[in-house]
Amino acid sequence: MNLVVHSNPENLEAEILVVGLSRHPENTKGWQEFSERFNGKLEEWTKELSFDMKSLITYPTLSGSIPRVLFVGLNDRKKLTEDDLRAAFGQAGKELMKKKIKNAAVYLDSFQNDGIDAENAAYLAAEGITLGAYRFDDYKTSSNEADNTIETLSIISEEEAEEVEASAFIGQVFGQSVNEARTLVNMPGNLLTATALADYAKELGDSYGFETDIMGKAELEELGMGAILAVNQGSVEEPRLIVLKYKATESFEKPLALVGKGITFDTGGYSLKPKDGIVGMKGDMGGAAAVLGAMKVIGELKPEKNVIAVIASTDNMVSGNAFKPDDVITSLSGKTIEILNTDAEGRLVLADSVTYAKQLGATHIVDVATLTGGVIVALGKDKTGALTNDEAFFETFMEAALETGEFVWRLPLTESDKKRIRKSDVADLNNSPGRDGHMIFGGGFVGEFAEETPWIHLDIAGTSDAGSAHDLGPKGGTGVMVRTLAMLVERMAEEQ
Repeated sequence: MNLVVHSNPENLEAEILVVGLSRHPENTKGWQEFSERFNGKLEEWTKELSFDMKSLITYPTLSGSIPRVLFVGLNDRKKLTEDDLRAAFGQAGKELMKKKIKNAAVYLDSFQNDGIDAENAAYLAAEGITLGAYRFDDYKTSSNEADNTIETLSIISEEEAEEVEASAFIGQVFGQSVNEARTLVNMPGNLLTATALADYAKELGDSYGFETDIMGKAELEELGMGAILAVNQGSVEEPRLIVLKYKATESFEKPLALVGKGITFDTGGYSLKPKDGIVGMKGDMGGAAAVLGAMKVIGELKPEKNVIAVIASTDNMVSGNAFKPDDVITSLSGKTIEILNTDAEGRLVLADSVTYAKQLGATHIVDVATLTGGVIVALGKDKTGALTNDEAFFETFMEAALETGEFVWRLPLTESDKKRIRKSDVADLNNSPGRDGHMIFGGGFVGEFAEETPWIHLDIAGTSDAGSAHDLGPKGGTGVMVRTLAMLVERMAEEQ
């Protein structure tokens, strides 16, 4: 999508103009000049319009070079928050796609208030419209609709064009990166294998100059990654360990590690999932998608912070070679693990990934995973669950989450929880202490491998996939945590 900023809309050509409609619209800067496009009809029409948040209605203009206006309800503009505005632009993006608009414009002043200036509004417009306009290309043979994408978004603002355009570009990057993560989550497991995911990561690395290391089964055996290899035992598809390094400094000091769970399909193994629970397990690599999406943002915006991405990818299948309950395996760290549940496989691949990130020099770690159904029981499907061992690190992370509007709720990890994870007659740890506190035990298990390194665990089992359309996109993969991880990197760069 090409972004252009215009200070004078008189000669601007677009198929439709997106306008925020709030109570007392006459207070909007430039409203009188704008209303002249309607030859005196606008005041009469706006009396009939709904000001309710995100309500949409299209009217024809009666003069000027833009034939239609899409009014977006904002209610009381003085009370408008950034989250409100992002959602409103998401709805606008959906409507633009529905109308098959190629060239749209945004009347930026109509979306601003005392707390949201032109730069913020431009960022939210580009991000929200990009997210709302997302569509997943399906595999139906009957799908023959021509490519339907917004080609140009013109932003009308009298503010400094260069700064407004720069903010809009950042918003577009965030939106596009989320959309790529969504597509990965939506792909079926027979197409997005561990090898295919690694190929995507390599292309990403080549595009942005990341140092890239893709390891196969032989390399993992040589390293001693027994946890990843155990999960892969039942599969005919080879595992992959994906490592991307973004080097902001030549010395590569104090890198942050983003660790993603990349299970491309999860049957549960011998602890087999029920028929209803197994559908949708193509999305069990949502953590990997979030990390790769964040790396795309990092590659585009180039923050001054060193970052390592580590993703262990495999499927979890049933066969004569598959690992079993009661098995004891040895992880990369040397810690032994008693397998009580083969469906608790995500924490196993994360264990080796976190250990490897530490070996690469990571001083801070965030792991992201569709890890447990327990997080949904605890928090519902609209909240990401978190654990941490470092208050200051988590505070920085939460500042990033609040800025992006992605809801995260921290759960406790107590010494009592840790004792249950370490309870085994035959090994150092067990991988499934019980169903009670399931999210805490799953994340806490990964924390055993982070040890003293500042660490945050994010369980996105509820938030990685949407069961129905929402303000910022359609049913399916959400790309959750892409924006917050990228924003965390930006904040850590500023704090250095």
